[in-house]
Amino acid sequence: MHIPVLWKANIIAFISSFCVMVIELVAARILAPYIGVSLYTWTSIIGIILAGIALGNYIGGKIADRYASPGVLMMIFFTGAVMTFLILPATNFFASAEWFYNLPLMLNFVLKTACIFFIPAIILSMVSPTVIKLTLADLGKTGGVVGTIYACSTAGSILGTFMTGFYFIIWFGTRTTVWLIAIVLIITGILAFISWTTQNRWKLSSRNLVIWSLAVILLVVSFSLFEFKEHWQEDYTKESNYYTIKVKDGEGNIKILVLDHLIHSYNIPGNPTFLKYDYCKIFRELTEYYIKEKPVPRILHLGGGGYSFPQYLQAVYPESINEVVEIDEAVTQVAHEELGLSQDTSIITYNQDARLFLIRQQATEKYDVVIGDVFNDLSTPYHLTTLEFNELVKANMTEDGIYLINIVDDYRDGRYMPSMIYTLKHTFDHVYLFGPLHNWEKARTGTYVLAATDRGINISDYQTFITKGGKDEAVGRLHNEAALEEYLIKRNPLLLTDDCAPTDILVLSIMREQS
Repeated sequence: MHIPVLWKANIIAFISSFCVMVIELVAARILAPYIGVSLYTWTSIIGIILAGIALGNYIGGKIADRYASPGVLMMIFFTGAVMTFLILPATNFFASAEWFYNLPLMLNFVLKTACIFFIPAIILSMVSPTVIKLTLADLGKTGGVVGTIYACSTAGSILGTFMTGFYFIIWFGTRTTVWLIAIVLIITGILAFISWTTQNRWKLSSRNLVIWSLAVILLVVSFSLFEFKEHWQEDYTKESNYYTIKVKDGEGNIKILVLDHLIHSYNIPGNPTFLKYDYCKIFRELTEYYIKEKPVPRILHLGGGGYSFPQYLQAVYPESINEVVEIDEAVTQVAHEELGLSQDTSIITYNQDARLFLIRQQATEKYDVVIGDVFNDLSTPYHLTTLEFNELVKANMTEDGIYLINIVDDYRDGRYMPSMIYTLKHTFDHVYLFGPLHNWEKARTGTYVLAATDRGINISDYQTFITKGGKDEAVGRLHNEAALEEYLIKRNPLLLTDDCAPTDILVLSIMREQS
């Protein structure tokens, strides 16, 4: 056994495993515009990739026992490159297909993921058994050889994970990363074939002729896919480590902000008072009522998105202090560039996680209004829903302050909203539910607003203020408090804590409607 041969095998196994993990990490970003990024997305990806690795090792071992050669190894790399190139058109085809529409949500996600990523994972996982077979010349050293190759393979997986999560997506974006990985696989296949010493490699034989012909065909297919990528590859405004960001043109001058597969805001640049969504109008009503006696109100917005409501308050209440905690700097940048947020705005933005911000918050003055409008897919990120987080919010509010939360759920059958209300009641003396419907008995899936405060709302005074003494009609309809208690009992809510906050599971019914 020559050391250079073993290290050659180590490097090849390292590269193949590196590429597998890059594909696994970018899979979530690639699928996000179609199925979102939820627990179900990640579970499907990890399960399918692991299944592909297992099957690839098995098939690769069988092939290696009968056909192991540098030419076969090159073919595996070339085939892996083609399958990697095909990930993007396959995503465009399968993720948008209606074939899976009537299937249970989990099966829907698993099948879509399998159609796109299962075969690439199988092909690339065939590399390690093949290089092990090519490397073994002394059966007495089998354990050391196999252990070393698998150690290097694992090291490649680790580096691929870190490089993708921390650098590649930021540097190149997911789609360019996929192209680069495919090119790396082609180059590695060529180098493996050329550098591995074997007899009869260049001999004119039917076996070699088949291998060389297939290699040329695979190369032509790969470069053809790359050359014509513009015909099927969807364009996006910007991509970050958190979202695929797209700004679309609506009717008139409206700009529509889409993060992954969900619309997050409608903006008219130059018209900051435009509010499209009913929940924003309910935010407006509650905020105006609560700050009417405060000369310099302080409002904290958890979640920036299109900055619709912060821009509204800045325009209507120029004396107000508006602070926004938006985890994704790229979202803020897009709001400046395309959604009308002025570069010299008085709105203060903190690009960090909302919970981390509140933990580190050292402001001497507390907030009169805290607005939670943070979404990870259709639910609020679980660590922003818990009892512990609510207590953190309350600690940063004035004694008569109010915490407003935007929430999407099925009023009649959902368990997410009842659990949020139940959890808020453990921290605040009063929790109110607002919606845009007159008749709560007819309420189903929609967007609602929760209001939590230690200062009870004088309903009569509130209605008089919002409707200007009955001249206008309020957008937000208050759920009867007594009926709300009965509603909670019927819905069997969970107390959401840092130890148990299954938000993705609680929104399963509405995710099924959206899939």
